[in-house]
Formats: sequence, C-alpha cells, structure tokens
Amino acid sequence: MKDEVRLGDARSLRAYAHPLRMRLIGLLRGEGPMTATQAAARLGETVPNCSFHLRQLAKYGLAERAPGADQRERPWQATAQYTSWDDDSDDPAVKAATDQLNSVLLGQYVERAQQYLAIRGDEPVEWRTAGGFSDALLHVTADELREITQRIDDLLAPYTAHRPGTRPVHLIQMALPDD
Repeated sequence: MKDEVRLGDARSLRAYAHPLRMRLIGLLRGEGPMTATQAAARLGETVPNCSFHLRQLAKYGLAERAPGADQRERPWQATAQYTSWDDDSDDPAVKAATDQLNSVLLGQYVERAQQYLAIRGDEPVEWRTAGGFSDALLHVTADELREITQRIDDLLAPYTAHRPGTRPVHLIQMALPDD
C-alpha cells in the first residue's frame, strides 16, 4: 500500500466527496481487506450499495482488489494509507469540488465527535483524561501556519502504524483563520 493518493481534478474530488465512500476507505484502511458483504455488515449498508461505491473508489484509484482474491470471495483494499488534496486551485470547478469534499469531511468529524461524547462516560478514566477537546488562538502568518502544520505532521508520523497495545484514535486538526 502506498503512503498517499493525491486527488487534484474536480471529478476525482467529487467522487471521493461521498460519505459512504469515505467511510468505506476508512474501514479498509483501519481493518484491512474485506468484501463488499463484510463492509456492508460493518457499516449497516446494503451489499449492492457497498459494491457499487467500492467500484467507484477503484475507478479513481482509491481502492483495488486485494491480492489472492478468488472468484467467489473478492475482497477490496485501500490503495494508500492517506488521501490528500490541495486547496489552492484557481479552477472554479476544483474549488467547488474541494469545498464539497471538505464539507463532507467536516460532517464526518462532527458525527464522530458526537458518537464519542455519547459513550465517553463508559471509557476508562485514563482514556477520558488523555483525549478530549481543546483549541488555541494563534497569531501567525500563512508561512508560519504551514510550518506549524508540518511540525504537527512530523510529530504524529511515528504513531500512525498499528502496534501491539495501541488503540486507534482520531486526532482531528483544523486551522481556521479568524476574522
């Protein structure tokens, strides 16, 4: 699996900007190869719906058939650990597609946070105190913000691989200029 797949044209950005497709890729990345039937069961979706969206993800290079798949059981896998895109295009179609993708992604972040809050009280105290919400107001230039983002990415890099005794944690980062 590659580290990253980069989307740059409006069509591929719009194709990825579908909540179920994003959930499917997240599932394949987090749990490994699985069939459309297995994915449907995990996500509470129908098999034909998952099958269709997995084929669409393959069309744009985000998913592929897992090696060794036979004719009867045909698992899928993600092609890369991360999906990225640029927000700096001057093309109106790319800008609109990027905005759509970012909006879907934000909606999923909010949904994830609400799901966590619903079960947070059942978490062990060490996890309740280790996680949570915070924010900071910074006064930076665009170059400084890029530098901070890169330093955060570098800091997080050693923790992205599955290791014994670890638990997956979504660390959500947003930098929103304030007026």
